[in-house]
Amino acid sequence: MLKFTVHTIESAPQEAKDLLKDSQASFGMIPNLHAVMAEAPTVLDAYKKLHKLALATSFNNEEKTVLWQTVNVEHQCHYCIPAHSAIAHSMKVSEDIDKALRDKSELPNAKLNALRAFTLEVIRNRGKVGAKIDDFINAGYNNQQALEVILFVSQKVMSNYINHFTNTPIDEAFKAFK
Repeated sequence: MLKFTVHTIESAPQEAKDLLKDSQASFGMIPNLHAVMAEAPTVLDAYKKLHKLALATSFNNEEKTVLWQTVNVEHQCHYCIPAHSAIAHSMKVSEDIDKALRDKSELPNAKLNALRAFTLEVIRNRGKVGAKIDDFINAGYNNQQALEVILFVSQKVMSNYINHFTNTPIDEAFKAFK
């Protein structure tokens, strides 16, 4: 069985050192996910770029949380679920939304429920969404946002799958949200 290193700036491959320094500056720590991804600097770079692009989408913070956590919960990611609960908390997203996402219960409004349903349809049917896209559009979303959902799914597939096979340890900062 492969064993993965949770890298520090000092132990990381040269090409990953600046990426980890950026993580340290951005988060006040190096998230263990980034530290594990540092083994493959291009993977860490791609993940960080996808995250930056996800933040720049047309979705608000509640919707971003719905997207991230819907994928995390569907993939049963032991690391990303508490990490994104912490992120939701820092983004001032209602704890009720995060709890509903984690418990797979009703969200506070129809629009957020439609976003979660569409995201699950994208994941479960590998993009073959059929009539579900009409429900998504009728809930108030648009074509741009349908495409942006794929960006979030792509970002989370990277992190969730990597966490599954590397068994990334949960950071102390996220343990309170486990």
